[in-house]
Amino acid sequence: MKIGILREEKIPADKRVAFSPAQCRRILNDYPNIEIQVQSSDIRCFKDNEYADLGISVVDDISDCDILFGIKEVPKEKLIANKTYLYFSHTIKEQEYNRDLLKKMISLNIKMIDYEVLKHNDGSRILGFGRYAGIIGAYNGLLTYGLKKELYSLKPAYMCVNRKEMEQELNNVKLTNEKFLVTGKGRVGSGILETITLLGIKEVSINEYLSSQFDYPVFLNIDVMDYNERIDGQSVNFNDFINHSADYKSSFIKYAKHTDIFIAGHYYGAGAPYLFNRNDVRKSDFKICVVADVSCDIDGPVATTIRPSKIDSPIYGYNPITESEDNFLNDDCIAVMAVDNLPCELPKDSSEDFGENLINSIIPIISINSNDIIKGATICDDGDLTEDFEYLRGFVSF
Repeated sequence: MKIGILREEKIPADKRVAFSPAQCRRILNDYPNIEIQVQSSDIRCFKDNEYADLGISVVDDISDCDILFGIKEVPKEKLIANKTYLYFSHTIKEQEYNRDLLKKMISLNIKMIDYEVLKHNDGSRILGFGRYAGIIGAYNGLLTYGLKKELYSLKPAYMCVNRKEMEQELNNVKLTNEKFLVTGKGRVGSGILETITLLGIKEVSINEYLSSQFDYPVFLNIDVMDYNERIDGQSVNFNDFINHSADYKSSFIKYAKHTDIFIAGHYYGAGAPYLFNRNDVRKSDFKICVVADVSCDIDGPVATTIRPSKIDSPIYGYNPITESEDNFLNDDCIAVMAVDNLPCELPKDSSEDFGENLINSIIPIISINSNDIIKGATICDDGDLTEDFEYLRGFVSF
């Protein structure tokens, strides 16, 4: 089996890669039946010579490879017929901008295995960059708070060589008695906590957070059932919420009254109540001054997130009165960090983390066509949609 590592060619450029040079070397050592070719790239976070120095073949043409690993969508004019591809296709939710990409893959008899739907037997996702989105998002939240309050400054994550340098910057953080609120307990939420706990910030309970004052910084990590309640006041449970979300309302405002920095790492499902709306933000007791929205749902559950921000310009202000963008340094504005491609800020570290999961869970089974994990993530094969993705028939027939 010959594996090809794609150069990323989607614009804007993405420096990430599926496998680092050292990981490619490990695969070759552990799987004598596998060959690897790395497509030459002048933007990748790992240079061509780093692969070549470890005996990895670096080439321009990877058309003789069997399985091609990338990160972002492959431009449709670059697709190679009759190959197996693995990348984030962003087609399974009928994303209009990738309709032609999916149609092209079907017409070229491509087997498309989408990282997003590779799942363990318990239904949890195998792959994703959520952890690093959380790690970097929390750092950016701290950076934003330092600028907003004029307390300290941090080197932007994307200007750091790696995660180690970024974490050294945390020594410059100066806090007093701030309260941090973190939503989400999945990969993103866990990544957020990795950064928060490096500062020695103490975790407290919901009751302590809402009722006590502290002379040191604290954080609270809450999940979906902590900030949603039934409209009729009856007891709540997760299954009921999933099946009857219209019967629920948000109780997030009780936390907003006590929060300085809100770091959003939750998953938001369509139809669920918004965490807070624009009217909530105008209330005099809405205390949040910094929102680091890692989840980044635009004009959605976090009312202050009105657009995504960019890596080199990560902060904008939300004016509650005008409900529009303003200078984040103004006293009456909330500082918003809403970068929607956070893992790209530390491409080496996030790539290595992603590659480890690929090596542990996917490389051992990728050549087994009958494997249920691979089958469940295969969107198209043999010139047609697969059974699990038949719901996309109308999408590709348009």
